[in-house]
Amino acid sequence: MRIVLVGPPGAGKGTQAAYLAKNLDIPHISTGDLFRANISQGTELGVEAQSYMKAGQLVPDSVTIGMAKDRMEQPDAVNGFLLDGFPRNVAQAEALDEILKEGHVQLDAVLDLEVPEDEVVKRIAGRRICRNDSSHVFHVTYNAPAAEGVCDVCGGELYQRDDDTEETVRRRLEVYHSETEPIIDYYRAQSLVVTISALGKVDEVTAKAMAAIKK
Repeated sequence: MRIVLVGPPGAGKGTQAAYLAKNLDIPHISTGDLFRANISQGTELGVEAQSYMKAGQLVPDSVTIGMAKDRMEQPDAVNGFLLDGFPRNVAQAEALDEILKEGHVQLDAVLDLEVPEDEVVKRIAGRRICRNDSSHVFHVTYNAPAAEGVCDVCGGELYQRDDDTEETVRRRLEVYHSETEPIIDYYRAQSLVVTISALGKVDEVTAKAMAAIKK
């Protein structure tokens, strides 16, 4: 199966992508992983991307598209893949269509994870990270530490990242609505969109996603 996963920040795309890819036995291809791999390996696209990033500029669509195309052409993706974070806008969606057309394949579904905006803000703005170990993550509502501001695991100080503040989250949502959300209508015109609620426990959302995809 070839699936695109889309949804606002805080919808749990990364978590769901990992579970779905495992259940469907296809590779999870995320934009973040693509950038890290290309930069660490010093590929031509990685070097180009890093030059823009160091200059504080946005990486052009052409670079992102090139990385995604290379990854989708790897042997483990022959029978399918799950794209997470790509396409990010309509131009990238159009480019993906061309890539798939060249390979004589097509998308099976675009899974849209729907979450109310206030819930997105609550999920992200409530996150607290341990200064000693960033893998120790808590939430003021959903996974509160025993002592406020103190990591249960190592006793380190818990803090809120600058990009997790409510103001920043709402700006990220504005970018999502203006740049990424239009791809839902783009794919809806192709009868590919399946929308599910991303509220609830992780395994419940995964079950809903799997059921929707199988339909």
